[in-house]
Formats: sequence, structure tokens, C-alpha cells
Amino acid sequence: MTDAPLRVFVAGLGQMGRSHALAYHANPGFEIVGMYNRSEVDLPDELKAYPRVESFEAGLALKPDVVSINTYTDSHAPFAIAAMEAGAHVFVEKPLAANAEAARSVVEAAKRTGKKLVIGYILRHHPSWIGFIAKARELGPPYVMRMNLNQQSSGPSWHIHKQLMQTTSPLVDCGVHYVDVMCQITDARPVEVRGMGVRLSDEIAPTQVNYGHLQVIFEDGSVGWYEAGWGPMISETAFFVKDVMSPKGSVSIVMDEGAKSDDVDTHTKTARIRVHHAELKADGSFGRADEWFSTEDEPGHQALCDREQAYLLKAIREDVDLTRHMQDAITSLEIALAAEVSMREGRVVKL
Repeated sequence: MTDAPLRVFVAGLGQMGRSHALAYHANPGFEIVGMYNRSEVDLPDELKAYPRVESFEAGLALKPDVVSINTYTDSHAPFAIAAMEAGAHVFVEKPLAANAEAARSVVEAAKRTGKKLVIGYILRHHPSWIGFIAKARELGPPYVMRMNLNQQSSGPSWHIHKQLMQTTSPLVDCGVHYVDVMCQITDARPVEVRGMGVRLSDEIAPTQVNYGHLQVIFEDGSVGWYEAGWGPMISETAFFVKDVMSPKGSVSIVMDEGAKSDDVDTHTKTARIRVHHAELKADGSFGRADEWFSTEDEPGHQALCDREQAYLLKAIREDVDLTRHMQDAITSLEIALAAEVSMREGRVVKL
């Protein structure tokens, strides 16, 4: 395959879209040929010289090799399918689609057209999270997996959250990341999901909730919970819990004191990883001291976006098999969406 830069059209220039565009700008394997956003947006200096188009269709008319989709969730599936049918490979931000049927249609389009489809599961490219998952797997099942990402937001960040909730709840938007982490740890089939939620603001639609909680049971007996809340009322006391227990001990991500939930870097940073061993000595005391693993040199948000797009380039140039990658994106979305059904209908959802 030629080493000529891949021509990229970037759709959506919000927080993630700008970061991915900066990754394409910095990577000589890519060449940005057009960018689109449905409203005016301030761009960093590095991106201001690139051409802007007035519609997604105008971007496809540029005949790009790659389309990067960073728009609201409800447009992910139609944009991704249109891009692949136009002959482009696709990077699409998570969640893959607004519902499981649409997500499966996107994956089917990738298989039908032979185009690469990479979904934006940023934690899969993070060395500390890869290590966290590996250390948890060393303990062996069954697992208790406890995770959350509550975000206290105000001003512009609360405005962004309210916009996001028009198409995607907090439980789904970030939940797919951490449900995906659970699935990687246990590697067992999810069988049952429960969900609950609360509307904590009059500034959102009566049908929306800005706090949600899910519970998932896996075939190997493992269980996991995840909670997510957005808004000015959200507590900063326990916004970041990432903890896994098994009969042999536990693995935990320990955040530094003073970390803030509205700082995008804290959503991926790990600070330190603590491994606890459950084995006891004859006198009943612990046989091994807890182990601490420093992650001070871990990449920040932009560096992770750079890694995601480097993986996209590798997948295209080296014809990486993305079958499991795509199926895992469907599975994590199905779990998060099942939690929403459970929440709204007041019932357990069997998978």
C-alpha cells in the first residue's frame, strides 16, 4: 500500500473533534482536506488554515480516504454508513450509534464495503488502563467491578452536557467506556442488566435524567456497577471510582487529592494503581503488602487522541482485523442501552 498521506475529512469540531483534528494535523500519515461543524466554532491556530465545508455531503464530495465523525450520537450511524459506502474508512466517536440496531448496521456496512471502522474507545490506547485491566485479570474471576465518572459542570461545560443529553444520557455517553473495561476484564458474556436514574434539574427535558446507575451480571458470576451524573449539583466527593475485587484481592485506581471532575484529563489519568492481595498468614494477618504502581508519565488527553489516530492509520495500512473491536463496541452499547430500558420501564433486562 502507498505511504502517501491519507486524505481526511473531519465532521464535528467540538472538544473531541478538535482533538482528533489536531492529531491528524500532527501525523504525517494524514492530510486534512476539509472540516465541517454545524455551527461556528473557535479553532486552535493549527487548524484555522484548513478548508471548511458547509455540509457533511460536501465533505464526502471531496473524496476523502478517511472520514472522522465526531458529531452528536444520533448522526453517527447514518454518517458512518454514508462515508463507507462513498469509499472512505471511518473513525467514529463513541457511542457507535444511538441504538443497538443502528450500531449493528454500521458494522455490517464495514464488512460489506471492506472499509476499516475504528470506534473512539480512548482507554484502549492508554498504557495505564491497559495495565489496570491486565492486573485485574491476573486475579481471576468472579469479579466485582465498581466504576463511576460523575462530572460537576457549570457555565460552558453544563451547556455542553445539556446539549449532549438531547441525544445521549450520561449513562450511555461515558458508560460505554467503562462497561467496555468491565467486559475486557471478565471476558464473559453479559446476561442481565438493571438501571435506575434521576432527573436533578429543571433545565433539562422532563424525559431526560442527568444521573444514572447501572448494574450488570456476567455469565461467570462477575458483577459490575457504573454511575454517571452531569450538572452543577453533582458532588465532587466521589466522582472517580475505578475498583475491581476478586477472591484473590483487588486492583484500584487511586486519584490524587484535589482532582476535578470537569478536567478532561482526569477522565483518563490514573495517578497510581494499587494492588491488594487477599492471602493471609497462619496468624490471620495479610501475607503480602499492597503494591503501588506509579503512572506519573502517562499520556494526557491530546496524546491519547494522537495514539487513537495512529492506531487508525495502522489499521488501514496494515489491514488489521477489527472484527473483535467492532463487536466489543456493540456489546458495551447494548449493556448501556439495556440499563436505560431498565431505568425507564422499571424491570430487569435479560441479554
